[in-house]
Amino acid sequence: MARRRPSADELVAGLQAGDRGVLARAITLAESRRADDRELAQEVIARVLPPQDRPSTARRVGMTGVPGAGKSTTIEALGVWLVEQGHKVAVLAVDPSSTRQGGSILGDKTRMQRLGNLDDAYIRPSPSSGVLGGVARRTREAMILCEAAGFDVVIVESVGVGQSEAELAELVDCVVLLLVPGAGDELQGIKRGIVEVADLIVVNKADGEREALARRAAGDYRHALRMLPEATPGWKTQVLTASATEGTGVTETWAAIEEHRAHLESDGGLARRRAGQQRRWLQAQIDEGVLAAFAERAGVAEALDAAFAGVAEGRVTVPQAAAQVLEVGFGPGAPPER
Repeated sequence: MARRRPSADELVAGLQAGDRGVLARAITLAESRRADDRELAQEVIARVLPPQDRPSTARRVGMTGVPGAGKSTTIEALGVWLVEQGHKVAVLAVDPSSTRQGGSILGDKTRMQRLGNLDDAYIRPSPSSGVLGGVARRTREAMILCEAAGFDVVIVESVGVGQSEAELAELVDCVVLLLVPGAGDELQGIKRGIVEVADLIVVNKADGEREALARRAAGDYRHALRMLPEATPGWKTQVLTASATEGTGVTETWAAIEEHRAHLESDGGLARRRAGQQRRWLQAQIDEGVLAAFAERAGVAEALDAAFAGVAEGRVTVPQAAAQVLEVGFGPGAPPER
């Protein structure tokens, strides 16, 4: 039997009551590729958005890092501590997608069981669906829905794939980069763009024999950061050490996040950051819509197949093939390829 679709009124009421089942359903609708699901989700989001004169005060934190840095362990330790302090914590764990079925493949919910069992915590794994930067296509909508359900801390865990990680900074107020000691040349990470957008660097696994290595790595990063531009104007990126498994460095990490928040609020930087994120989100939505509409135009799919074949056989160059496809989609005088 098909599951009955809830109405917008039911979804809004459930969100405002903090119903996690309703929250999960609303996020599923937002992530759906069905037009009617998306339309319903957007109606709900529009109704739960806070007014402009009273914007959301939720803490939006991005957590990323190299593979094996202990992102899930760190988030769980921080999340449990935050719940103990009276916060409600939502974790949007963005998993790399299965190339065959498109679903999440890491299962962060199973790796943060202690946090997931708490009444004031909510964990939502979402597939990245091939989106660069390790963020899901509908993460922004999911954040809004979590905040509407009363979660005052929203943590976005990115895949940490090293591709366009600056996308994470377009979602959150504070980007936390997790690194590990003893993984080779510690300063290789400085070459990656994510370091340039990190507001806080935490060298994790600073325990046992690795503690000295972690402190040395932290010192190296502090020195190297002097040569990089500030991720947040007027804010000096802090570098801490921690051990998520031993629970050390958790309170210091949150204190640094709150200090960064206070800095943003002191001169209107938080409002400017979120306004800029809104503008870029709008542009991304328009770009996505234009591309989808172009792909659905009559003859475009066939022209693409012919273009791929022509390029593979060496009959046309890539620019020539692109021009031919654009002409089919837009007609004579199509925009030139760039």
